[in-house]
This record gives sequence, structure tokens and C-alpha cells, in this order.
Amino acid sequence: MESQNGTKLMKTITVQEVTIPALGFGTFGLSDEVARHAVGYALDLGYRHIDTAQMYGNEAEVGQAIAVSNVPRQEIWLTTKIWPDRFSDGDFQRAADESVRRLGTEPDLLLLHWPNRKIPLEETVGALSDVKAKGLTNHIGISNFTIAQTREAIAFSKTPLIVNQVEYHPYLNQRGLLAELRTHGMAMTAYCPLAKGAVFRDRILREIGEDHGKSAGQVTLRWLLQQEGVTAIPRSSREANIAANFDIFDFALSDPEMDRISRLARPHGRLIDPIGHAPDWDDEDASSGVRRNFRRVARVASSAARRIFR
Repeated sequence: MESQNGTKLMKTITVQEVTIPALGFGTFGLSDEVARHAVGYALDLGYRHIDTAQMYGNEAEVGQAIAVSNVPRQEIWLTTKIWPDRFSDGDFQRAADESVRRLGTEPDLLLLHWPNRKIPLEETVGALSDVKAKGLTNHIGISNFTIAQTREAIAFSKTPLIVNQVEYHPYLNQRGLLAELRTHGMAMTAYCPLAKGAVFRDRILREIGEDHGKSAGQVTLRWLLQQEGVTAIPRSSREANIAANFDIFDFALSDPEMDRISRLARPHGRLIDPIGHAPDWDDEDASSGVRRNFRRVARVASSAARRIFR
């Protein structure tokens, strides 16, 4: 559904009787005054969904921007994430409390940022449920979890999980995971939705945009939000881009246009694949997994060479 926020229309989704603004503002890479200003500007425009994380190092700035905003706190959906090195029972609860202190408010949603193979998932999910029971967050979820990991987390959780935040854009096929989340009444939040700017160079997305008087980026965000149960969190430090990303509620893509964009998905379309954290992704078969490991080794070797010879 779409609801009125000031002079702008904001689409919302509902999962497990929880309403979430479909378009959010991501804050990865934003710090200090840049983060405060960008979040404040986004809220002034009409964004009502803000995403941060402990690892981003900007929870305090995000919380400060929300606190001084003219937007009532209850109208803002705030998400943060706990880094995997704090996943053990006890330490996880302390980490969640630290987030609340930095934010100056309880988040609406607390996520496990990445899976952690070194700590039993049952232990971590138990701690996540405990954090919810203690009132340190209103809702809980996961991030960067595969289909199998999602099923496992759901089985261990005493409290409903409502979101899996993952990389999703036209070049990465997430249909299988999205279908799985729908069966459990969970939403998918798309990070890196503009594929690190690659969508702006895409001929097909630009052609579709020309038909609607929109940019390739706006078409991409509209494509994501027209999918059932999907939210997106584009990020920018520039006011013009923040405004452009929000200007997507006055047009709609046709079914043929949606299908045309979906067909842009390709092998190896994934852009976020950190060594030591990324699981064996659903979109990779055994051979592509080998190729991914080769690419990772090559990146490590290249980085080591740069350190030696710089």
C-alpha cells in the first residue's frame, strides 16, 4: 500500500502484521557530520526507514539526526545490525545494549549482520530472541543468510524473524531466496540496490527510464519495490541523489518491463562477497564456488603484493 508522508507518497509493506516503509535510506560509509546531515535531509524529504549497523561506526550520528529531526520517532523505522564477532551468548546482549546507547533509542529491527560459522547458530539466535524479550529491539531478523541458513535460524528462534537483508539488484537472481522468505512471512531488504552504480550504465534500464521520464536508478528502485515483500535501502551522501532515489512513487512499471529487468540477472552478478563472512551462496553451484574462491585468493594475493611493494 502507499501512504501519505508530507507531500510525498511512501509505499509500505506488511509482514507478520508489522508495517515497514518500503524505501529506506542506507548509511554504510557515511560518518560524522556527513552522516548526520544525510540522515536529516532524508527524513526531511520523506524517508521513514533508516538503516545502520555497528560495523558502520555511525550509530551515534544516526541517532543524533533522528533525535533532532522534526519527524516523530514513532514514524521512523530504524534498523541496526550486530557484527559476527559479538555473536556469543552474553556478549551479544551487551552489544545490543551498546547499540541502544549509541542510537539513543531502541531500534525497530535488530539483525545478525553476517552468519558466523565459529559460533553455533542456535546460541546466537537464542541471544537474539533474548534481546527482543529484554526490550532492546522491537523486532529481529537476519542478514546475508542463505535459504538453508534462514530455515535453520527460523527453527531455532523463539521469536518470529521478519527480515533477511541481502544484496539484491537486477544483476543478481534472488528469486529462490525471495520465494523462501515469502513462505515464512518474511520480507527481503535489498542492499546495494543500484549495483554500485552499474545500473546507470545499463542500456535497457536507461531505455525503460526514458519511457517514464526517470533515470535508470529510479527504474531499478521501482522494480525492487514492485516485488511483493521487498524493501530497498539505497545510500548516498549527495542531496541530489538522495532526492532522486525518493522520487519513484509517481510511476509504475508494466509487467513486460518488470520481466525485462528481471532477465538482466547473470552468473557472477554478486558484488558483495567478503572473505571470512560470506556463506556458500544459493546462486552458486560447485564450479562457480571454486571460481569464487580463486577470485578471493587472487584478491588477497594482490592486496599482499601492494602492501609489500608500496
